[in-house]
Amino acid sequence: MDFGVSKFQPILRALNSRNYRLFFAGQGISLIGTWMTQIATVWLVYHLTNSAWWLGVVGFSSQIPSFVISPFGGILVDRWNRHRILIITQILAMLQSLALAILAMTGIIHISHIILLSIIQGLITAVDSPARQAFVTEMVERKEDLGNAIALNSSMFNGARLVGPAIAGLLIASVGAGVCFLIDGLSYLAVIASLLAMKLKPRKIPEQTTDVWQRLKEGFIYAFGFPPIRAILLLLALFSFMGMPYTVLIPIFATQILQGGPETLGFLMAAVGVGALSGAIYLSSRQSVLGLGKIIAFSPAVLGLALIIFSQSRSLWLSLLTMLFVGCGSILQIASSNTILQTIVEEDKRGRLMSWYTMAFLGILPFGNLAAGALANQIGAPNTVMIGGIFCILGSLVFAKQLPELRRLVRPVYHKIGVLYKSSS
Repeated sequence: MDFGVSKFQPILRALNSRNYRLFFAGQGISLIGTWMTQIATVWLVYHLTNSAWWLGVVGFSSQIPSFVISPFGGILVDRWNRHRILIITQILAMLQSLALAILAMTGIIHISHIILLSIIQGLITAVDSPARQAFVTEMVERKEDLGNAIALNSSMFNGARLVGPAIAGLLIASVGAGVCFLIDGLSYLAVIASLLAMKLKPRKIPEQTTDVWQRLKEGFIYAFGFPPIRAILLLLALFSFMGMPYTVLIPIFATQILQGGPETLGFLMAAVGVGALSGAIYLSSRQSVLGLGKIIAFSPAVLGLALIIFSQSRSLWLSLLTMLFVGCGSILQIASSNTILQTIVEEDKRGRLMSWYTMAFLGILPFGNLAAGALANQIGAPNTVMIGGIFCILGSLVFAKQLPELRRLVRPVYHKIGVLYKSSS
C-alpha cells in the first residue's frame, strides 16, 4: 500500500510504514491538545499573578526534570521496551492534564497547583522524549526514510502549533482555560490507541554488564567526546537558553505591548506554527542528510534576527511576520540537529544520545525561562528578548566557523553507514 505517497514524493515517504502512519495520526491529534494546554497555562499563570517572574518559575518547573532526569531516562530507553515506555508515559500525561482540568474548571486552582503539576509533567517528559526520539527507528521500515520521518514529526508538531494556540485563544476568551486542559487530557486517547494498534518486530536488547553510573559515563563520553556531536548539542543548548524563553514572555507582548488579549496570544503562537510548519515541510522534501550542517549553522541567526525585530515591534502585523521567521528558524535548528544525530549514532547508544539531545533542548530551557523571567522584571520583556536574539546570532557565527572541520570529522562516519558524500555537502 503506497498510501498515495507517490503524488507527494518525497515529502510523505515515511508514511508508507504502517506503524509510523498510526503514530503520525494519533500523535497529530494529541499534539493539538498539548499546544492548547501550553497556551492556556501561560495565560492562566499571567492572569493569576500578573508577573513575568512567575511565568519564568512555571516554565522552569516544567522543564527542570529534563535536565536532571533525562540522562537516566536515556539509559532506561536503551535497556527497556520503548513501545511500552511510551504507552505508560502517555497514560500518565493524560492523567496529569485531566487533574489540571478539574482544578481549573472547579475554580480552586492556585499557582502552587500549576507548579506541582508542571513538575510532574516534566518528569514524564524526561523519559518520554528520549523514548519517542529513539522509537522512530523502530516504526520506520526503511532506514533511508529516517530523516523524512523526523521532519514529518516536526511538521506534525508545528501543524498542531498552528491549530492548537488559535483554538486555545478563542476558548480561553469564551469558556476559560479549564476546557483547554480537558480537551488535552482526552486527546491522549488518540496516541494511546495508535500505540496499542502497532505491530512491531521484537527489538534485540543487548545484555547489560555494566552498572547505571558506568553507562551514564559511557553515554556522556560518547556524546561529548566527538566534536560534531558536541558542537551540535552545545549550539542547541545556547539556542534553548537564549532563544526559546520568548515563549514564556509572549503573554506580556500580547497584552501590554500589543494591547491585545488571549486571541492575540493565540495568533502570535499560531504564526510561529506557520513558520515552523513551512520549515518542517522543506526538511521533509530533502532526500539526504547531506547539507544539514549549513542549515544548523544559519538557523539560529534567522531566529535571532527575527527575535530582535519582534522585541522592538509595536505593530501586530509586524509581530506576526517576525513570528513566522522565529518558527522557521527554530524548527530548522531542532529537526536538522535531530536528524544528523539519529543518523550517525551507534544503535546501542541511541537512547542515551537522545537523552542528551533532550537535555540540551528541554533540559536547558528551564534555566533560560527562569533567567528571562527575572531579567524581564528588571529591564523589561522587549530588552530581554532582544538580548537573546543577539546571542543566537553570535552562536550561529561560531558554529559556522567550525563547520569545515566538523564536516571533515563526520565524513568517515557517513562513509561507514553508506551515506553518499558529495563535495557540496
